[in-house]
Amino acid sequence: MSAAPDPVEIHDTTLRDGTQREGISLSSADKLRIAERLDALGVHVIEAGFPGSNPKDAEVFRRARDVQWKQAQLAAFGSTRRSDIHVEHDPGLRTLLEADTPACVIFGKSSAMQVQVVLRTSLDENLRMIEESVAYLRAQGRRVIYDAEHYFDAFAADEGYALETLRAAVRGGADVVVLCDTNGGSLPWQIERAVHEAARVVPVRLGIHAHDDSGCGVANSLAAVRAGARHVQGTINGYGERCGNADLCSVLPGVELKLGLRALEPGKLAELRDVSRFVAEIANLAHDPHQPYVGRSAFAHKGGTHVAAVRLSPETYQHVDPALVGNETRVVVSELSGRANVRSKAEELGLSLEGDLGRDIDREVVREIKDREAEGASFEAAEASVALMLQRRRPGYRPPFRVLAFQVITSKRDSGSSTSEATIKLEIGGAVVHTAAEGGGPVAALDAALRKALTSAHPLAAQIHLVDYKVRILDGRDGTAAVTRVLVDSTSKGVGGTRGWSTVGAAPSIVDASFAALADGYEYGLSSLEEGRLEEAQASHSSEEAAEAKREVA
Repeated sequence: MSAAPDPVEIHDTTLRDGTQREGISLSSADKLRIAERLDALGVHVIEAGFPGSNPKDAEVFRRARDVQWKQAQLAAFGSTRRSDIHVEHDPGLRTLLEADTPACVIFGKSSAMQVQVVLRTSLDENLRMIEESVAYLRAQGRRVIYDAEHYFDAFAADEGYALETLRAAVRGGADVVVLCDTNGGSLPWQIERAVHEAARVVPVRLGIHAHDDSGCGVANSLAAVRAGARHVQGTINGYGERCGNADLCSVLPGVELKLGLRALEPGKLAELRDVSRFVAEIANLAHDPHQPYVGRSAFAHKGGTHVAAVRLSPETYQHVDPALVGNETRVVVSELSGRANVRSKAEELGLSLEGDLGRDIDREVVREIKDREAEGASFEAAEASVALMLQRRRPGYRPPFRVLAFQVITSKRDSGSSTSEATIKLEIGGAVVHTAAEGGGPVAALDAALRKALTSAHPLAAQIHLVDYKVRILDGRDGTAAVTRVLVDSTSKGVGGTRGWSTVGAAPSIVDASFAALADGYEYGLSSLEEGRLEEAQASHSSEEAAEAKREVA
C-alpha cells in the first residue's frame, strides 16, 4: 500500500499581507485576537507581521511571547541581507531574531531584472545574499521559510536564473521554499509547469504564495498543490494589497474537499465560516455574503425550480455539503419564488404547512409576495415579513395588536433643531389604546409611540430594539413620487439569548413605508417572544408559571 501524501501546511499571512489591504488597520490587540483564533482553527504557521517596519508589529511579537500557542508556529517576516553588508550586521535580520519567533520568513529576488533594477547589484551577489541570509537564521536556531519573490514572472523570463535562486536557498538550509506569484498575473497552467520544474531542484517542502490580481489566486494555489506543493500561504477572506491574496476560506475546502488532502485536524473545517466572519468583524469590514463556501449566500437558493430540486436532493444545486464548512442551506423568498420556496421557508421558521390548508397558505403567500414585490417590496433580506405572511394565515393566530391610525408631525424650533411627534391608535385585546411620543425624527417618534402604546399590555415590547434602518429610492426618475423601500432591523433579548430579524415596507411615502416595516417588526418580535415565554414556562413543568405566562400573553 502506498503511503498517504504529506499533509498540506497552511501558512496564514492575514496579519502581514492582509493588513496591506486599503482600508484595514489592525491594532496589536486585534492581531493577537486573530492569531489566537487561527491557532484554535489549526493553522500551522501564523505570519504575525514585519517587526522591522513599525512599532505596532514589534509590540505584537513582544506580547505573543506570553501566549500559550496550541499548534501554530509564529513567524516574523523580513528580507535577505542588504547587498553592502555582512549578515551579522544587517539590521533587518537582527530585528527578525529579536522578534524571538520559532520561524522566520524572508523574501529574496528570483528575477534577474529585479536584482539589477531594484537591488542594483549583481546576479551572483543576489545568490550570496539569499544563501547567507538563510544560513545565518538557521544557525541561530530558526526554522526558515524562504519566499522566492516574483518567482513565476522570473521563471517565464529566465528559467535558469529563477531556479538558481531556489538552489541558493536550499544550500543555505531553507526548511520551506515558497514560490510567489507576487504580481498575481499568472494562470493555473503556468503555475503548474513552474512548480514541476522547481520540484526538480528543491528537495525540501515546496510552497505557493499567490496574489489575486488576475482572479486566479485560489485556482493557482490549488494548481500548485496538484503539482506537488505542500505549503500554502494565504489570508482569511483573501484580504491583501491591491486585489488581495489567495483566500484561505476557499483554499482550505479546495485542498480537503476537492483534492482529498489533509490540511486541518478532522472536524476543524466546520469552523471556517465562523473564523471568516470573526476576522471580518475585527477588521471592521462587511462580510461578503457571496464569498464561496463561507458567505451567507454561498448556499442560498432563490429560483423556484432550484428550490424544488434541492428539497428533493441537496446535491442537485450544491457542490458540497454546507455543514462541512460550517455553513447552511438557505432559501430566498422573492418574486421568483415558487411554492417550494415558501414551504422551505416555513420549515426553516418551524411552521407547519401540511395538508390542504397548508397548500392553500403557500399558494396565497406566493401570490402576495409577487404582488408586493411588484409594488416595490423585497423579501430577500426581510424573512420576518415572510414569516408574518405565513403566521397571519394560520388558524387561531391572533396578532398582538392592530393599527387603527397613526400621524406624524415634524416641526422646527426657535433653536434651529427639529422634532417629530407621532400619535398612534391601536387595538390591543379588544381595547383601543391612543398615545403619542416625540423623537428626533419621524421614525424615532413612531418607534417611541409604538413602544409606549404596547408596553402596558405587552411588557415584552420593552425588549425589542430597532438597530438599523435602511432606505432605498427605487426609481429616482419619479422624484418625490418615487416608491421608497425601507428595511428595519430589530433585536431582542429573550429565550435563547439575543435574536435579530428584519422587516420591509414599501410605499410612495417614506413615512408609510417606515411605519409598515416598523409595525411588522414589533408584531413579529412580540409573537416570537411570547411564544418563547410560553415554551420556557412549559419546559419548567410549573403549572403556576405556565398559567402566569398565558395570562401575560392574553
